[in-house]
Amino acid sequence: MRYCYLNPNKRVLSCFNDVKVLFSSNLKSSFLLFAFQFFFAIALGQNLNLSGLTVNYKSNPVGIEASDIRFSWKITSDVKQIMQKSYEIRVATNESDLLKGKNLVWESGKIETDQSAHIPYSGKILLAKQRYFWQVKITDKNKNASTWSTTQFFETGMLSPSDWSANWIETSLVTDGKVGPAPIFAKKFELVKTIKSARLYITAHGLYEATLNGKRIGNQFFAPGWTSYHKRLQYQTYDVTSLLKTGDNSTFVTVGDGWYRGNLEFNNKRNTYGKEVGLLYQLEVVYNDGTSTLIASDGTWKSSFEGPIKKSDIYNGETFDARLVRSSKDLSSTSWKPVKVASYAKENLVSPLGPAVVQHENFSPIKIFKTPKGETVADFGQNLVGWVKLNIHGTKGDTVTLNHAEVLDKDGNFYTDNLRNAKQENKYVLSGAKEDVLEPHFTFQGFRYVKISGYKNTLTKDNLTAIAIYSDMKPTGEFTSSNALINQLQHNIQWGQKGNFLDVPTDCPQRDERLGWTGDAQVFFSTAAFNMDVAGFFSKWLADLKVDQHPTGNVPVVIPDVRAVNNAGSAGWGDVATIIPYNYYLAYGDKDLLGRQYSSMKAWVEYIKSISKQNLWNSGPHYGDWLFYTKDDDRDGKAAITDKFLIAQIFYAASTQNVINAAKALGKDDDAKQYQALLKEIKSAFMKEYVTPAGRLVSSSQTAYVLALNFDMLPEDLRPQAAQRLAENVESYKNHLTTGFLGTPYLCAVLSRFGYADLAYKLLLQETYPSWLYPVKKGATTIWERWDGIKPDGSFQATSMNSFNHYAYGAIGDWMYKTVAGLNYDAEEPGYKKIIISPILGGKFTEASAKLESIYGPIQSSWKLDGERFILDVVVPPNTSANVILPNSTDSEIMENNKEAGKQTYLKKRNDELKNKSFEVGSGRYHFEYNLSK
Repeated sequence: MRYCYLNPNKRVLSCFNDVKVLFSSNLKSSFLLFAFQFFFAIALGQNLNLSGLTVNYKSNPVGIEASDIRFSWKITSDVKQIMQKSYEIRVATNESDLLKGKNLVWESGKIETDQSAHIPYSGKILLAKQRYFWQVKITDKNKNASTWSTTQFFETGMLSPSDWSANWIETSLVTDGKVGPAPIFAKKFELVKTIKSARLYITAHGLYEATLNGKRIGNQFFAPGWTSYHKRLQYQTYDVTSLLKTGDNSTFVTVGDGWYRGNLEFNNKRNTYGKEVGLLYQLEVVYNDGTSTLIASDGTWKSSFEGPIKKSDIYNGETFDARLVRSSKDLSSTSWKPVKVASYAKENLVSPLGPAVVQHENFSPIKIFKTPKGETVADFGQNLVGWVKLNIHGTKGDTVTLNHAEVLDKDGNFYTDNLRNAKQENKYVLSGAKEDVLEPHFTFQGFRYVKISGYKNTLTKDNLTAIAIYSDMKPTGEFTSSNALINQLQHNIQWGQKGNFLDVPTDCPQRDERLGWTGDAQVFFSTAAFNMDVAGFFSKWLADLKVDQHPTGNVPVVIPDVRAVNNAGSAGWGDVATIIPYNYYLAYGDKDLLGRQYSSMKAWVEYIKSISKQNLWNSGPHYGDWLFYTKDDDRDGKAAITDKFLIAQIFYAASTQNVINAAKALGKDDDAKQYQALLKEIKSAFMKEYVTPAGRLVSSSQTAYVLALNFDMLPEDLRPQAAQRLAENVESYKNHLTTGFLGTPYLCAVLSRFGYADLAYKLLLQETYPSWLYPVKKGATTIWERWDGIKPDGSFQATSMNSFNHYAYGAIGDWMYKTVAGLNYDAEEPGYKKIIISPILGGKFTEASAKLESIYGPIQSSWKLDGERFILDVVVPPNTSANVILPNSTDSEIMENNKEAGKQTYLKKRNDELKNKSFEVGSGRYHFEYNLSK
């Protein structure tokens, strides 16, 4: 037998006829070296694995658009400094062909690039309602190759209106939009052969809940979701194969008012999108023999108003009569009436971009008690959004009522005045069964406390379960520290996000509002993108922003837009059109999203330009620095009032800068030059109108200086004195913030940037009003709308506007993650392709940690102090790199994994502007230790 190996000295193939020759004294060392290299290469290749494969941010999605398919994957390896060199993708219509590499609809070939996210599909035209299978494999810079990944799939949905055979149906009874029972639509049908697969495509005017053969379809709630319905109405796709049977089948669909025609906005305004609920239902069944059948909504369906949901409204709650639950046997009842076939266009139907709304955490009451007024109240210990499920037994016909509240008053009584006109009340009529399991269907409540009335038996903790409901966003970020109050603040930030990210980013989830306020969303976006995967959530919402944007380019203050036209165009609210798309790009590195929103971004800036005079935006309705600190009878000028047009001018510049950044990222050089010239004029006009020659702003508030400094409105030589004025202002309020919605997000970041990190930490850790920790000290479990929602004496702020779950001030989280823990992205290589690890010490913190599951994999920056010894643990995912800046290290000797860092070839030395020691590193785990410099 002949054996061959690559001679490492001569770099030629050496061959031998006898294995014994390999172990001669002259060749043994060479062979051993070869064997080591060979098996090490194999080990490296085996250690190069792929995971987290997604299409359009989703794992194995069903029913997606075919026009914008993008592939992403993560690389896992225990070896340091892994960087992708190339990839290959292949796609087929069946898994067998894919694995054999035959009959492919796309084969990318070997593409030399380190891009592993947002790779566009470039194969044959994709067909509607077709499942496709795909795989990827890569090589790295060390010429190691992965194997083909596990097989993944995506399935397209309807690609054109002609793909719909179903008709819209409504009840034959005209309700004229009045409050009443939720109708049920029903159909019996027969399937005559053995079933291979089945898909249901469904949507509604209203909110639907569907069953097949008595079993609920899917785990989604509040479908089809809230969009700008006349322009973008989502439909859902369900794999219902397991719910069907050969023979007789039945389907029921209940449709509630929801956002479509239920109460919206203020003062119980109804019928925003239409007066009659309706259903579009298309069930496609494929038999084993290859034939198929279609069950579609048409004139053969029946409907009834005699179901258990007697009324249902998002704000006011639901009344459910358990005695009236229907089954397929009831379809012969005279209560069923023919349906009316309605004529609606299907061009507005779109597949969902965002995640479904689903159930999450469950809570048992921490106590059930009697209030001073004698009311029975359950305390769930957490302000949450969702509902309470009852497991109870009672007399048939008895009514049990649940009312929901966020807080108790200072006497310990149930408090609902801040709900305004929203009743938040669920009523249940008992069936008399051994046990009624009761929960609402088309409403949600914001609450911590529930008042129970009408129940005649003894109530125990086992009778009630609070269920948190919000969009199905995977948690991605963790932040912890040595300060228990700050950890509770982080908890509150996360729960403010959970409660308000229910299909749209609402301002609050409890009173008669719950709207997608644009100002709240833009200030919180970066914090939100750390805590959870909000890529799909905001893709969907931004699509509605774009279609609801006025023809002039003006942007509404809520999305979907349900407010009067003259409310649009507020600075800091309308600027959401540029702020979120560009920050989305920074967080996810997604040029496709940036490209989709680019025309919207430009249109907003052009709108401001069209109404400006001499480059000054000094007209229009503005909310200003909403809910800034103020004092009653303010005779000494301590209220932190900021000129609204000064704010507007700064945001005009900010949005213009975002358009410039987007234009550069998208390769639109002419646009970039055009808006750079405009930006220069905007800043010049700002200086003439709002800044004295000495650098003082016409408004001396914290917000004025914070915004001017954050968005670089001042020339560099005037910035230090402006930062000093800001610091002096903070100190004049005894280290309290006075900012509102627009100034708060940037306050600590600006102070840190200009050398006042100690003052930023004092603000963060301030425990008295106004501050982030004041609500925490008052027992808050979410972020409040007002700094003093509950005053020191236990009384409340204005009942007209006092939400206790209002996430905007939670935007401080972004600074905590990026500065306290030190985990940030580099804007030059966004999406955490290039990472910055740069904690700033202060506030007597002895440790802090941030962990993020990025689009490339897990990132970590965790540090602690052991006396004067600083210890930093860093994780950098494969296919990325990081710049690790070590705080207070100017004169320190740095050790990495117990070795001198300066002598390690995998650590590239750098120095930051403060002369701290820093290193550029590739992927891997790193452990730095050193004594802090004096």
